[in-house]
Amino acid sequence: MEVAQRLNGRRVAVLAADGFEKVELTIPVAALRAAGAAVDTVSLRRGRIRGVNLHEPASRVRVDRLLSEISQDDYDALLIPGGFINPDLLRQSAEARQFVRQFDASGKPIATLCHGPWLLASAGLTAGRRMTSWPGVRDDMVNAGATWMDQAVVQDGNWLTSRGPQDMVPFVRALLPFFSGQAQTAERLPSADGSSPQRDAPPPLVLDTMRWLPRPSLRTVAVLGVLAALYMAKEGRPRAAPGRS
Repeated sequence: MEVAQRLNGRRVAVLAADGFEKVELTIPVAALRAAGAAVDTVSLRRGRIRGVNLHEPASRVRVDRLLSEISQDDYDALLIPGGFINPDLLRQSAEARQFVRQFDASGKPIATLCHGPWLLASAGLTAGRRMTSWPGVRDDMVNAGATWMDQAVVQDGNWLTSRGPQDMVPFVRALLPFFSGQAQTAERLPSADGSSPQRDAPPPLVLDTMRWLPRPSLRTVAVLGVLAALYMAKEGRPRAAPGRS
């Protein structure tokens, strides 16, 4: 397999935090490993981070490296999965923003989908780029200076972006040759005349799925209640005045 031969020896970082959309991490990672790449899950904390299916908790994945322990020189390519929570946590991390800035400056390939481009926007990288994302954050990308295209997959120089799980097949099909090194010589595509318009309605598949998902268990409600109480108690503690022990 030609792609597998090209990916042998290539190291891929998957930058993710708790709340990553499960299929957006596990399916590309399985494809990359099957094609011969060495893949590390990189995160903000040690242990195992929790995936989600939409808003429902899903299985965890093991963190291989802390973000604080690596540099862009350790990897040949970067994958940023989406989900509602994961990229929101990452975009608030100064370390994550700096890491993607350095990775982009190196010219190495970056692939992201769904809400993952939030991190690129918060890192100040999207101005002048041609890209896509989850349609619900189309305005975020446009306001951050990007030309947003309502397409399954968009490549612009060293970036490959996709809309989300509904485009997983074309995304993975494009991801393998993209990470094989072709992006090193790919030219930046010219910006389109304008962004694709806003959607008129959210995807019916998501609305139908949310409708039929089960209610949270009593155990989940109890755990969330305890965590909320602990957080409020911590925030309510009086803080020492500056300069006092």
